[in-house]
Amino acid sequence: MQYTSKLPDVKTTIFSVMSGLAKAHDAINLSQGFPDFESDKTLTDLVCKAMHSGYNHYAPMYGNLELRLAISKKIELLYNASYLPEHEITVTAGATQAIFTIINTFVKSGDEVIVFKPAYDSYEPTVKLNGGLPVAIQLEAPHFSIDWNLVRQKVCRRTKMIIVNTPHNPSGTVFSKDDMLQLQAITKNTDIIVLSDEVYEHMIYDGEKHQSVCLFPELKKRSFVVASFCKTFHNTGWRVGYCCAPKDLMGLFMQVHQFNVFCVHHPTQKGIADYMQEPEHYLGLSSFYQDKRDLFLSLIKGSRFKFKKSKGTYFQLLDYSGITDEYDVDFAKRLTVEFGIASIPMSVFNLNNLDHKVLRFCFAKKDDTLRRAADILNTI
Repeated sequence: MQYTSKLPDVKTTIFSVMSGLAKAHDAINLSQGFPDFESDKTLTDLVCKAMHSGYNHYAPMYGNLELRLAISKKIELLYNASYLPEHEITVTAGATQAIFTIINTFVKSGDEVIVFKPAYDSYEPTVKLNGGLPVAIQLEAPHFSIDWNLVRQKVCRRTKMIIVNTPHNPSGTVFSKDDMLQLQAITKNTDIIVLSDEVYEHMIYDGEKHQSVCLFPELKKRSFVVASFCKTFHNTGWRVGYCCAPKDLMGLFMQVHQFNVFCVHHPTQKGIADYMQEPEHYLGLSSFYQDKRDLFLSLIKGSRFKFKKSKGTYFQLLDYSGITDEYDVDFAKRLTVEFGIASIPMSVFNLNNLDHKVLRFCFAKKDDTLRRAADILNTI
């Protein structure tokens, strides 16, 4: 017998490829988005305490109530917006599971989903798994701004969903208030659902403010907000995130969620709930990562790489067009093998593998790691 996949064209992800190369060649790994420092011991102690206190059985399907209350309080504090903990907030197995379930809930065969490229690599395969058609809009380097007139042209009666991501991975740009107003105007009086991937909401720099969809009443009515504790609290292996949406949308989401994971690791939820009682644990994150971004860029200011400062996320794009005209995948591999530093080539996220001659570097690293990386980059 011969078996086929529903995603026959999907190959090993670039993250696995580059991390594999980094390990094989003992390279500094600035490719995948994970810190090389530990999570706060206070948080890990709280999770251990929850285990020893009996939080070892199924959590409620929506998530631990204390955690949902903490999420609701955080959203009210930051955005003066409200989601009911009882029916409008769900804890998920990471942000990616939330994204998968949202798409799986609403996208049917023949539906179109607008995606802005470069894009996080889970969006389009999930749309295709559900018979949907990704409608890709390419953003151009170096600004990666959205042409909203083009978006208007792409919207049609088959448009079921628009996926947005701010702060934006992999470019490090952020949506402005005007961007959100444009999105609100385009989707008003339609049945289009907005999936807003906001996992880097607490990593935004230089005085910018995060423009969550929940700040815009008409958008909030039709939107899911997706967020991640793993990114926020430096523990990407824990796989705990959440999503928020109006009760009617969340009710439909739960019909699928209950047959997907049903609920998420309970002691971790309890530990995070207790940790979030101190808002500074997430409010101080922007300054923490801006210091790392600034250190990294100051260390490579004399190199041959060009850059625009990342406005959000913990990724920085470096333009290597003044060094070589190699295809970015080839250059990224050569940097790893010959120079001992791993990054992510941007073309893999783009429409038709468009090559802007830029690589993505993760600066969520110890200062010593960033200094060693900069020493290498300055020699290229």
